[in-house]
Amino acid sequence: MATASAPTALRGAVGAYKDIQTVSFSKENELKGTDRFAAASFPNYLPTWDNEKGEIYAPLEPFEHYEHGKDADPSFKNLLKAGSQIENITASIGAEVHGVQLSQLDDKAKDELALLVAQKKVVAFRDQDFASLPIEKALDFGRYFGRLHIHPTSGAPEGFPEVHLVHRGADDKSFLDFLTSRTNSIAWHSDVTYENQPPGTTFLYALDVPDAGGDTLFCNMVKAYERLSPAFQERLAGLQAVHSGYEQATAAKNRGSIYRRAPVSSIHPIVRTHPATGEKALYVNPQFTRYIVGFKQEESDYLLKFLYDHIALSQDIQCRVRWKPSTVVVWDNRVTTHSALIDWQDGQRRHIARITPQAERPSE
Repeated sequence: MATASAPTALRGAVGAYKDIQTVSFSKENELKGTDRFAAASFPNYLPTWDNEKGEIYAPLEPFEHYEHGKDADPSFKNLLKAGSQIENITASIGAEVHGVQLSQLDDKAKDELALLVAQKKVVAFRDQDFASLPIEKALDFGRYFGRLHIHPTSGAPEGFPEVHLVHRGADDKSFLDFLTSRTNSIAWHSDVTYENQPPGTTFLYALDVPDAGGDTLFCNMVKAYERLSPAFQERLAGLQAVHSGYEQATAAKNRGSIYRRAPVSSIHPIVRTHPATGEKALYVNPQFTRYIVGFKQEESDYLLKFLYDHIALSQDIQCRVRWKPSTVVVWDNRVTTHSALIDWQDGQRRHIARITPQAERPSE
């Protein structure tokens, strides 16, 4: 198992992780509403940080992941039946699907969903029913795609630590404090890449969202790799980088939150191959990647900065997903990177849930 020790993982960190989610919120405001905003639409999804009652989970054990996208019918006849519609968001990444109810998919359709998401990188569904499922049913759906990850620091619904919540309550404007030291809210990342087996097919679904703002940007990391010259691609071949979760754990501790497991770091290839499509993708991100193994700090920082700038500036291989009530976004965390946008300032609630199946260890 490729891992790095804590002291090594912190060497030459490229931008320490900053969690800009609030931990403190008024549960009364969320349950009853405020003078300006109604109560939370899904009180069963309000965050709590004490599911574990102070217990620390054991380290994650390796598991054998099965990639269902390899079993899919490439015609998508079981997923995209009569009456459904698919529309590309951009020419290079993303699609919107209408007329598909995710909770009703059989296993063949789920296999096709995994392949479609691997090909399109991110797919937005307008599914009126998914958020209304009992939480255990939503988790059962996600579990088909891999072992469910429990986030080490985030809030989760009571009794369901497998759900990662992105929550900003009504009348909460604490993000303005964040912008006093930053010119923007962009934070490109792939989720929890410090894990030895990071996520694959991943689900994020809207509970309450602002009328406008709070969109999510996605970047196609396959295209980002393909845009590089053959000589540069050859230089990246075989390189590995350390991905660290120590900074995230420290940030949680400093803001009075929790961490459920001891922090870890892992070593992953800078270029990885998707098991269903065979596509190669860049696999670095400024939130969790710390340094390139075998490089001196200045060398590592120089090359990683080039790759981060390449990702951020390549707007022609990005898409922007707008959140609306009933939106379910499914993306492949192995071949994308993403960033939330904190651009609404009126205190509207933004409440989104994530189900995060883990996948295989990254490999070239």
